[in-house]
Formats: sequence, structure tokens, C-alpha cells
Amino acid sequence: MSSYFVRPATARDAKAIAEIHVATWHAAYKDLMPADHLNKMTVEKRQAYWREAIEYSEPQLLVATDGEEIVGFVGYDRSRDPKTRSTVGEIWAMYVAPAHWGKGVGLLLWDGARDGLKDEGCTQVTLWVLLGNERALRFYEQAAGFKREMPSLKTVDFGSVKLEEIRLKRSVD
Repeated sequence: MSSYFVRPATARDAKAIAEIHVATWHAAYKDLMPADHLNKMTVEKRQAYWREAIEYSEPQLLVATDGEEIVGFVGYDRSRDPKTRSTVGEIWAMYVAPAHWGKGVGLLLWDGARDGLKDEGCTQVTLWVLLGNERALRFYEQAAGFKREMPSLKTVDFGSVKLEEIRLKRSVD
């Protein structure tokens, strides 16, 4: 039986969110991005970013907990993509601590974000995933029901390497 619980993030959660963000990037992207780029992502920088996001609710943040420990988070809000309707939401970020991968935390976070997006009047939701991130693509497509938007490929510069991201989309219902 799962002891995971999802709740809104508070200011005191910023450091734990930053630690998960950095650890997950290192685990998920170690074979995709150069080490020098990954090493520029520090807990201190991410903590400042997430503290501000929590303060201004941009994006809205939920955390997943296992007892008192934060084990994942999701940031969601309206889509940041240009010329997008106001009824389109976006998962800005979703990360689960590597020790909790494959244990249902991602689905709990997705369900929480989906409920929040519905409350905001969104009918569609999108997100961007690196094409080489097979674990994330598998989760979003197989577990969460997203579909790839084929003409949406974009190239993103990560220091000495350029990677392609693809947008995924689904209805909020």
C-alpha cells in the first residue's frame, strides 16, 4: 500500500524540490547532456527559482511526500507556448526522486496537476520532453495518455550539445 500523498508546495519545500530537481537531472540526463552543463545546475540556483515560483504561484506547484519526505514535484500552469489558447495548460516540470521511480509517484503528481488545470478551466494540456529521455516519454505516453505532436520538434541548446524536444498533448479529462 502506498504511503504517498500529494499537497501544494510551501516555501519551506523549496530546498527539497531543488535537491530532487538537480538529482533527477543528473540521473535522467547523464547520457544526454555534457557533464559541464549538468554541473552548472546547482541546488542553490534551483532553490532560489523554486522559492520564487512558490511565492508567486508561477507555476503552481504540488509535491509528493512519503511520510515527511518530499519525493517528487510537479509545476503546472497555462501554456507558455506562443499563440496558445487560454484553455491550454502545460506541465512546466515534473520530477520524481530516482529512488522512487516506477512506484506510482508520477501518476499521483499528474492526477494532482490535472485536477488543478481543470479547476483553472483548461481543456488541453501540453508538455515538452527531450527525445532521448525514453523513461519520461514512456511514462507520459503509456501511463499518462499523452500523444506526440509530430510537427512540434524544436532544438534546444545545452552548452556544447543541441538536443531535440517534442511537445506532447492530451485532453485534461
